[in-house]
Amino acid sequence: MNLKSSILILIILCPFLSRSQQDSVVLNLDQCITLALKNNPDLKSRKLNSESATVNFKQSRNELLPNLSGNFSAGITNGRSIDPYSNDVIEQQLNYSNAGLNLNVTVFDGFRLLNQLKRDKLNIKAAEAEVQEARQNLILDVTMAYLGILNAEDLLQLSKIRRLNTQRQLDRLQKLNEEGNANPAEFNNIKGQFSADENSVIDAENNLKQSVSQLALLLNIDYKVFPEAYHSLEVYEKYNLSAERVFKEAVENLATFKAREFRIEAAEKQVKIARSNYYPQVGLFAQLNTNYSSTARTFTENGSEIVETGSYIQYNGQSLPVLANQIQYSSADITFLDQFSNNLNSGAGVSISIPIFNGFRAKNNVELQKINLKQSKIELESTKNQFRQRIIQVHADMETAYRQWQNLEEQVDAYQESFRINEIRYNAGASTIVDYIVSKNSLDQSRINLANAKFQYLLRVKVMEYYRGNIETGT
Repeated sequence: MNLKSSILILIILCPFLSRSQQDSVVLNLDQCITLALKNNPDLKSRKLNSESATVNFKQSRNELLPNLSGNFSAGITNGRSIDPYSNDVIEQQLNYSNAGLNLNVTVFDGFRLLNQLKRDKLNIKAAEAEVQEARQNLILDVTMAYLGILNAEDLLQLSKIRRLNTQRQLDRLQKLNEEGNANPAEFNNIKGQFSADENSVIDAENNLKQSVSQLALLLNIDYKVFPEAYHSLEVYEKYNLSAERVFKEAVENLATFKAREFRIEAAEKQVKIARSNYYPQVGLFAQLNTNYSSTARTFTENGSEIVETGSYIQYNGQSLPVLANQIQYSSADITFLDQFSNNLNSGAGVSISIPIFNGFRAKNNVELQKINLKQSKIELESTKNQFRQRIIQVHADMETAYRQWQNLEEQVDAYQESFRINEIRYNAGASTIVDYIVSKNSLDQSRINLANAKFQYLLRVKVMEYYRGNIETGT
């Protein structure tokens, strides 16, 4: 192997080698969405359903064409049988074969084939809409999981800041304790608070791991994904659209409702297909057949001779044999190709099948398809009701989260000022460790509540935009 080949192989393997040395990667939201759309197995399954619908449509279209079939058979018989060439009864070994072509054309079938074609075309549209529905749902799930990681990172960062503040006080009291100037109760209280803060960091780290695993599951990858760069969650101004406005846009834009509507139209065609069994079936047919027999012969006259017939006449008291002139023939086998050419026969005609009584199968099938149609319409109405309820609930939760977010900002400012004063007073010996810890915990908890409120508000804004059909662009 020359040097150039070795370098080329290293260049190709380099990304895989570097990948094997790490189990995580940093991606932005758009990259995560792209990866999910490529790898997610549920979306792949929906795409396969769409491909199946396309194949079914092609088959329905092809059924409008005539049916042409050919047949060929060959065999050997021994003993008593019918010669297919002469229709004589023979007792010898017989080699035979038959061949034929059959053509059938449907002229009228109660418009069954046409309605099948229309139904399967609607099924294609429904399947494509369901792929789009799965795509939209996946994008929403990835977006929520991605934001969940950001929220988990925010909470982890707050937990670390909380632990750091306690660490500073613990270090100060540790030094005083070593000098013999610390209050043992205060020193143990701050140690206990540090342990509690340490547990909060551990919990936050575990929540972050779970959020990362959830995103990796959606992306169908075996490594961890982290946001492109750490940053606080983006915030929005107050959402101004009403729940009714969002629901109206959802019905107009979401692929979920388009898929249900296409399924209803396909069910209507299925009712018409069932009704076609009430009508006569008219068709044209034609056929071409031939055969071969190993006993087939041709006979050629090659002269004559006088032979006794076996009869006698009496003449002058004598029995005289009766003679006759018998023509002599020579025989020859007829070749396979000659027989197939000579034995050709054809036929054509019209076939009509009129339904008279079939045990009410046609009637009951129509009733079943009507029930399926009603069920499809009910599913659409049920889906609308579910979405309306969800949108109303999400909208109410969003407004609640926004109000909580605004209130918590004021609360954080108030607790931050309170903690600043209590910290100064405690360091100066003017307050107790209990006052300090209570003030610190109140500030830390309000910061966590504020981060959660921002996340809950942002999450519901994303959901509302999904319902409007804007999840892919985020606008």
